[in-house]
Amino acid sequence: MKVIALRSLIAAVHSPRYLDVTHIAQAAWIDRQAPQWERRARPGVHGHCAREGTAPGHLTPVKFGGGTVFRMQIRPYLGSGKPAIILYPSGTVVTFDELEARANRLAHRFRQAGLREGDSVAILMENNQHIHAVMWAARRSGLYYVPINTHLTAAEAAYIIDNSNAKAIVGSAALRDTLAGLAEHLPNGLPELLLIADGELAGWERYPECVANQPDTPIDDEIEGDLLQYSSGTTGRPKGIKRELPHVPPEDAPGMMSALVDFWMDSDTVYLSPAPLYHTAPSVWSMTVQAAGLTTVVMERFDAEGTLDAIQRHRITHGQFVPAMFVRMLKLPQDVRDSYDLSSLKRVMHAAAPCPVQIKKQMIDWWGPIVDEYYASSEAHGSTLIFAEDWLAHPGSVGKPMVGVVHILDENGNELPPGEAGEIYFEGGYAFEYLNDATKTASSRDEHGWTTVGDIGYLDEEGYLYLTDRRHHMIISGGVNIYPQEAENLLVTHPKVLDAAVFGVPDDEMGQRVVAAVQTVDEADASDEFGDELMTWLRDRLAHFKCPRSIAFEKQLPRTDTGKLYKNALIEKYSV
Repeated sequence: MKVIALRSLIAAVHSPRYLDVTHIAQAAWIDRQAPQWERRARPGVHGHCAREGTAPGHLTPVKFGGGTVFRMQIRPYLGSGKPAIILYPSGTVVTFDELEARANRLAHRFRQAGLREGDSVAILMENNQHIHAVMWAARRSGLYYVPINTHLTAAEAAYIIDNSNAKAIVGSAALRDTLAGLAEHLPNGLPELLLIADGELAGWERYPECVANQPDTPIDDEIEGDLLQYSSGTTGRPKGIKRELPHVPPEDAPGMMSALVDFWMDSDTVYLSPAPLYHTAPSVWSMTVQAAGLTTVVMERFDAEGTLDAIQRHRITHGQFVPAMFVRMLKLPQDVRDSYDLSSLKRVMHAAAPCPVQIKKQMIDWWGPIVDEYYASSEAHGSTLIFAEDWLAHPGSVGKPMVGVVHILDENGNELPPGEAGEIYFEGGYAFEYLNDATKTASSRDEHGWTTVGDIGYLDEEGYLYLTDRRHHMIISGGVNIYPQEAENLLVTHPKVLDAAVFGVPDDEMGQRVVAAVQTVDEADASDEFGDELMTWLRDRLAHFKCPRSIAFEKQLPRTDTGKLYKNALIEKYSV
């Protein structure tokens, strides 16, 4: 293991963006992890994480805050002809030279339109060959880039555009109908700069043709921008999560992710990004991988068997997934799973939602002990990390703090002992605010300034964190608190169940009644007989008070692309 990678992590937390308390926790975390990182430096099963040789690409080591960090650069790879992006399944390739030129031309157009540091650019694009260039152009121009969920209606997208005060919109032909409907829902009208990729729309400039005459060299006043991510909106209107800009040139912007990429990946990495790039993790991870000079294979749309084909075809070494993707891949017929060569895989990471223990065990049985996990949020207020080898000794855990210090508090703000579930707070991490919502921002802090996003969990005696559920998902039935995640995690392990949601609906006697909505692998199994069978199966494995009183079947459960359930829609439907 290269010592420089460890130093880079230690130094990264000395960034002014972190609170002082994080320094101590982070240094201790580095000390704890160093031995297993060093062990992982030696090739093993699947050849994972061979850490021999130089750092991937040009993660140039520099001094910052008394230590070593890696600056994130793309430009050292110019002239190499190396792919920065490969789209799957179309096979479209964008080289580092092309990505650089496209980002620079668009950055010049942003400046020409009067956009300056701190302004926002809304992005309405599917996973395509243009979206990364748009994000890099905004980021290098000191702008907030606001990727918008492509499944939203024009009215819903317009809310985000208005709330973020976007000074420009960059969209694509695939979202033409949504783009065309924005104006009637924007109280202040459309911004002046409107670009549409690979299509025509009255009043919109055709991109990238409209920037063809712009210089392909960097703008003179490059300065680091940031992602302005909106939450999924599973519990209400999406919330903009805004962090203060660093006010430094891009090459001087340190970050934890660059160091994480350095020790987790190597110079031969080919990274798979299977999820929509309008989500936080896919955009941040893929851009960090590109900054390290490594190739990202972007799936235009997730498909379970397609994922296996992409791994085989492009010799994928690393990837980032969500548990719902694991479930869908595991439900493929065994002969289909066995027909693909996945031996190129070295490590994969998953996050975004709790992963059922049995599902993760099955993935490790299939792919080997290379399935790592982190727990974080778009707010970036704290995070934990656990490697597969450590998880096998602590099944169900999401690890120990990587950024911040974890506190488990009861409803009165009192700290709880190990083993008792309460609301998860982080002390330290990035400062953030919910855009234009001072009340929501204030409610995410306690009297110490510790922050929460409403997740429930507990710490064990060794300091490992376990997730129980979301606070707003808790069901109170007959005065008893029930966390539905436990039943959901069991249901998806049944061979005939593809997806499941458990939630509470109003009940005159019990206050709330526990209900399950299930999506079967085969629609023919969605019957009353199987519902009874499934109820018996579940009650044999779970305390009866935690089990649903009834099971209904859905052809498709309402989930985001990262696996989060729109439970409010189900509660409304089954409360009638």
